[in-house]
Amino acid sequence: MPPRSFAAQARADTPLGPITLAATERGLAGLWFDGQKHHPGTIDAPVDAGQRWIVQALDELADYWRDGSAPFTIALDPQGTPFQQSVWEALRGIAAGRTLSYGGLAQQLGRASAVRAVGAAIGRNPVAVIVPCHRVLGTSGSLTGYAGGLERKAALLRLEGTLL
Repeated sequence: MPPRSFAAQARADTPLGPITLAATERGLAGLWFDGQKHHPGTIDAPVDAGQRWIVQALDELADYWRDGSAPFTIALDPQGTPFQQSVWEALRGIAAGRTLSYGGLAQQLGRASAVRAVGAAIGRNPVAVIVPCHRVLGTSGSLTGYAGGLERKAALLRLEGTLL
């Protein structure tokens, strides 16, 4: 895929460390923790913390950090293959305080034999926290694979009241 064109970017501090946000005209396209895998690095877009999608993302995140239960309603515009898009959309259906296994998500998508492909798509999720890939666990309920680091994954699940 060609490099993504963004309309705006911003940086913010969170309880789990600094983040970078990127938006297009259609919605929030990225939210990455500093140092996370697949962070795009330098983003070629103006810094604009007042851009409508960035403002909405920061407002919704502020509500979320209070107790982990606030819903995210922001429009998203992540770049990915049709398969990745379907996985990311399915992730948004996992409610706060709930978890699902990689295999369970693959079954939900009607792709029970594609557990590894589902896991790879989850790993490429460009919108951390808001697209809740942290809610997907290993078959035995173990913490596995989070691009932002397993400590952050555990912290997000604790915030949401999920017992580990």
